[in-house]
Amino acid sequence: MNRISGFGIVSQEFLIYNEFLTKEVAMRRHAEPGKSLSRLSCSLAAALILLFTCGSASGRERSLMAAERSVRPGIEVFLADLPDFVKGKRIGLITNPTGVGVDLRSTAELLESLPAIKLAALYGPEHGVRGNAQAGEYVPFYLDDKFGVPVFSLYGQSLKPDPGMLKKIDEYMRSCDTKDTGKLPETAMVKDIDVLIYDIQDVGTRIYTYVATMAYAMQACAESGIEFVVLDRPNPINGSDMEGPILDYPAFSSFVGLYPIPLRHGMTIGELARLFNDRFLAKKARLTVVPAQGWKRGMWYDETGLPWVIPSPNMPTLATATVYPGQVFFEGTNVSEGRGTTKPFELVGAPWIDGFDLARVLNGLGLPGVRFREAWFTPTFSKFAGLPCGGCQVHILDRNAYRPLATALHVIKTIRDLYPDKFEFHKDYFDKIMGTARVREALERGEAIPAIVEGFQDGLAEFENLRRPYLLY
Repeated sequence: MNRISGFGIVSQEFLIYNEFLTKEVAMRRHAEPGKSLSRLSCSLAAALILLFTCGSASGRERSLMAAERSVRPGIEVFLADLPDFVKGKRIGLITNPTGVGVDLRSTAELLESLPAIKLAALYGPEHGVRGNAQAGEYVPFYLDDKFGVPVFSLYGQSLKPDPGMLKKIDEYMRSCDTKDTGKLPETAMVKDIDVLIYDIQDVGTRIYTYVATMAYAMQACAESGIEFVVLDRPNPINGSDMEGPILDYPAFSSFVGLYPIPLRHGMTIGELARLFNDRFLAKKARLTVVPAQGWKRGMWYDETGLPWVIPSPNMPTLATATVYPGQVFFEGTNVSEGRGTTKPFELVGAPWIDGFDLARVLNGLGLPGVRFREAWFTPTFSKFAGLPCGGCQVHILDRNAYRPLATALHVIKTIRDLYPDKFEFHKDYFDKIMGTARVREALERGEAIPAIVEGFQDGLAEFENLRRPYLLY
């Protein structure tokens, strides 16, 4: 058993030692002269023996003990009871920095240490296996110097960087994200493996390329007769709330939104894999999902006991993931979504916006669970790099009352109303990530935001029924 202090985990053996010491000091104060010292010495010696005997547990054993009191991700469940069908097999792993055990050792390292299997290849999504590439950035093939295995990019566009990767980065990102080219694993990438494992933390929003990476990998495995395993992890923004339109399929299907699911779907990555395999893949994969243990649908990530590892360079905190289902739509406008700052997606603005005026109008709307603070910032890259911008920071006061999409639509409408000659949609990209053109068209017609949001409800009710057989928690 461990307790949590302001400095981290305090071991049980330390608490035992501390209790012994406290009691013995008290006894010494009230004992007869000449007896207390020996009594203290004997008891203290016993406590020290216990302390150093118990303290011999490894760091991983300590982490596993702590994990018994929190959620255990799929990798830990997998390691505790290795399935027979992976023993003696060559394993490929799709992962990034979020693929870690409870002791923060990478899934690649944990699998590589198992004598029963052979780690044969690594596969990286957008941003790469080690998360060191920015949005839309080319990641080349290489040989990993830690594990001595090939590393394939599942977000490649060509064998060499396209000129657009080096210039006009924001335009290239919008173009790159929506294309399928170079993102379906080629037969040569998987021909030497027997099992492909997926272990990446999702963020609970349809607009995230890791979801399409998983779906395409499932498709490749189905075509090659390879087992596909998903090591499940919690939905960080809870598995109960759903928001937004169902993607218009196939018209708006792209790498940032592949199948007809809501913007905020309330499912884990393993549950999505089960849904995709049964409802959308032309050829079914031989799919195994290893559930996380201890997670409940209403949980937010900071209630799981698991450490937050940055899933992508512009998703630094749970607060970012919380606002992302709404603020991401500024990517489809000429307003900065805060990339190039320390608060991506929490900040929004442009050089032609007055932050004081915008915050005053937005706070006057009385939107639930949120408050807007006047903010001024200068992005170091992406939109308006090096230019001072006025705008707002989104502050969440009650995350259960806050509705990120409805809030973002109010912000977009307000900026359009305040700056009609300045604001612009990047129409194609806005519609792609929204999954429909209907929302933008409604905004341009001046429809009220509550009416737009109400239009999502029938689709969400239908999806709630559709997803039910695939839920694991």
